[in-house]
Amino acid sequence: MKIERVQGTLSLRRTIESGTEEQRKAVKEIIEQVRKNGDAALKQYTEQFDGVRLDSLCVSQEEIEEAYWIVDEKMIEIIRKAARNIREYHERQAQTSWFMTREDGTMLGQKVTPLDAVGLYVPGGTAAYPSSVLMNVIPAQVAGVKRIVIVSPPNERGTLPASVIVAACELGVEEMYKVGGAQAIAALAYGTETIQPVDKIFGPGNIYVALAKREVFGQVAIDMIAGPSEIVVLADETARPNEIAADLLSQAEHDERASSVLVTPSLKLAHAVEKELKQQLATLPRRAIAEKALEQYGAIYVTDTLDEAIEVVNELAPEHLEVMTANPLQLLGKIRHAGAIFLGRYSSEPVGDYFAGANHVLPTNGTARFSSGLTVDEFVKKSSVIFYSKEALQKNGESIAAFARLEGLEAHARAIEERLKK
Repeated sequence: MKIERVQGTLSLRRTIESGTEEQRKAVKEIIEQVRKNGDAALKQYTEQFDGVRLDSLCVSQEEIEEAYWIVDEKMIEIIRKAARNIREYHERQAQTSWFMTREDGTMLGQKVTPLDAVGLYVPGGTAAYPSSVLMNVIPAQVAGVKRIVIVSPPNERGTLPASVIVAACELGVEEMYKVGGAQAIAALAYGTETIQPVDKIFGPGNIYVALAKREVFGQVAIDMIAGPSEIVVLADETARPNEIAADLLSQAEHDERASSVLVTPSLKLAHAVEKELKQQLATLPRRAIAEKALEQYGAIYVTDTLDEAIEVVNELAPEHLEVMTANPLQLLGKIRHAGAIFLGRYSSEPVGDYFAGANHVLPTNGTARFSSGLTVDEFVKKSSVIFYSKEALQKNGESIAAFARLEGLEAHARAIEERLKK
C-alpha cells in the first residue's frame, strides 16, 4: 500500500459489474424458465449450479433440529444478544401515520403501511452469513411486514448453513427455501408452486444475483446493487498503528475489490501502519485476497492538517468511516458523507457488522454522498391522505382551476368547477 500526499480529486468508485452479454442472456433465460416451469426449473438449476438434487425446496423441521444441534448454545445466545441490540436500535426508526387539521375542516396526513411480503437473499454455498439474516429481517419485523421469506443456495449436503437456519428461527421466520442464484430472484419476483411472490427483494449476491435483481426491478422493488466493501480510517498521531492495520485488513479480506484507506496528517503514523500491515498480513488466513485488495484499492493519504483530512474523507464518502483521533466526537459535525461512522478506538468496524445494533447494509462506491444504509423505512410505503372540506374548496377552487389551466389541463379545471356550481 503506497503512502501518498493528497493530489487532485479522490474517489472510492469502482465499476459495478454489469456482467457480460453472455451472463445477461443466461440470467434472462433462467428467469423465463422459472416463470414457465416453476419448481421444476428451480430444482433443475439447483442441481446444475449447486450440485445437489432436492426433493423439497423447503427447509424441513429435521434440518432445523439438526441446525440447533450443530450450533453451540453459547453462539446461539450471542445471536440472541445481537438480535436484541439490533431490534432496539431499529425500533427508534419506526415511523407512525400522522394527521393535521385546519380551521376550514381540511384534514391532511400520511398513512404509513408496511409491505405485505419481502424476500431476503442470503449468500450461501461455502459461506454462512447469519448476520445478514439479522440485519434484514429485524427492520422488516419492526416495520410490521407480515411475510418474510429467506432464500439461499444449499451446500453440498443439500441444506442451508446451520447458523443461518438458527438465526432465522430465532427471529421467527417460517419460510426458508434452499434455492439461490438468479433462479431464486425469479422465484421471489414471479412465484412458483412452492414460493409465493414478494413485493421487494433484499440482500447481496454474486453477479448473477445482481443481474437478476436488475432484470426483475419493476415487477418487484429491490434494495440496491451493492458494490465491494470499503473502509476509510481518519486518524491523528494519537491512534495506534496496530489497531488501524487490523481494521483496514478487516475489510480487505472480504474481496479482492474491497477498498481500505487511511487518511492522516501524521507521516509517522502512516509509516507505522504500513509496517503493521505487512506484519499482520503474514499470518492472515485470507492473505491472498487481502493483499490483492490492498495492492489494487488500498491507500494511505497524508495531509497537511486534520481539517484537510476531514475534507478528503467527505470527498471519498466511504461505506465505513472510523474516526481514531484525540477527540473523535468533536469531529462528528464536520463529517458530511459516510454510510456508518465509528467514533473512537473501541468502535472497530466489526462492532457494527455484528453486535452494536446499527445496520451493516450500507451504501458503497461513494454513494454515501446521496444515500443511506438500510432502515425500517425500506420496508414501508407512505400514502398521502387528503380530506378537503366544502368551505376549503369554495375558498381555493378558483385558484386550483387557474393552476390547472396554466398547465393546459382543462378537464382538471372543470373537475373543480363542477363542484363550485350553485
